[in-house]
Amino acid sequence: MIGRDLYDLAAGAVVLRVHVQPGAGRSAIVGRHGDALKVKVAAPPVEGRANAAVAELLSRTFGCRAADVELVSGPSSRSKRFRLSGVDPDTFADLLAAVLASGGPPR
Repeated sequence: MIGRDLYDLAAGAVVLRVHVQPGAGRSAIVGRHGDALKVKVAAPPVEGRANAAVAELLSRTFGCRAADVELVSGPSSRSKRFRLSGVDPDTFADLLAAVLASGGPPR
């Protein structure tokens, strides 16, 4: 299954591994980085601004509320884990595959 190695399922939520590149020209999901989803954000890594930008991008991309996206590890690292509790774990693999294929949210 495409992308299944990028996340784990935990208590009805998806825990997504993310590799973040802060301070980019624009915010976007750009593909894979090993066993993580590679995300570029325009926000700098100052006072949690990049983390907030990643959470907002994940919320928009995967169609869940911003309150349903929680940083669970790596607040000061490029390697992070985000819990997405507002997505259907049964269909997440297909959604992630579409995002990886198109380089952004499904259209």
